[in-house]
Amino acid sequence: MDHPIFTESIRRIREALADPAAPAPWRQAAQRWPGGPERDVLERCIHSSGDLAIAPDLVIAPPLAAAQGVQALAAGAVILTDTAMAAAAVAPMARRTFGNPVRCLLDWAPEQAPEGDTRSAAAVKAAWEELTAVGKLAPVMLVGSAPTALERLLDLGLAPSLVIGMPVGFVGVAESKRRLAQSGLAHIRLEGSKGGAGLVAAACNALLRAAWLQAARSPRV
Repeated sequence: MDHPIFTESIRRIREALADPAAPAPWRQAAQRWPGGPERDVLERCIHSSGDLAIAPDLVIAPPLAAAQGVQALAAGAVILTDTAMAAAAVAPMARRTFGNPVRCLLDWAPEQAPEGDTRSAAAVKAAWEELTAVGKLAPVMLVGSAPTALERLLDLGLAPSLVIGMPVGFVGVAESKRRLAQSGLAHIRLEGSKGGAGLVAAACNALLRAAWLQAARSPRV
């Protein structure tokens, strides 16, 4: 499944995180997640960003959140993104693994943003109602660009199977991540102003890959 360049990149990331001369926060992040889907998310996010310094900013809560995401994705949960870019980055891995439907909030968005709102935030309620009406599992929600969509999700009290909340930027971003941290929802977030479509897709792809490899190792009845 993995391209040789990706494999070599991950080897170098592991080597850098284990280097005794590396900054202590990097090594502590690596020690916090020595293996499992959490480590996969960490390494893939570093690979996608090209930035080892994001390691200490990655938060996975509660401790079994990543495993919960793996389980939901393996069961075919819909992946709902806030941007077409994130959807495009996740769709190939979804097709190669469990065939999860990948949808974007903009499919439900009005042509024009309502006054005082954004198109993605305005679409959350309609998207959620339609997807949960036909699916057995709550969607896995990816927010990489629109803190307003994350805020709306929390305002409505919705409970995705997993939230990957990494909106990028300087307006409303810190506040939305703080609310996510306090929500009690199973989530993966990146502290600070960093984030984006590429990073939420990287985290989701890491979980899809982990779920696929886990299924391949499981004995068939």
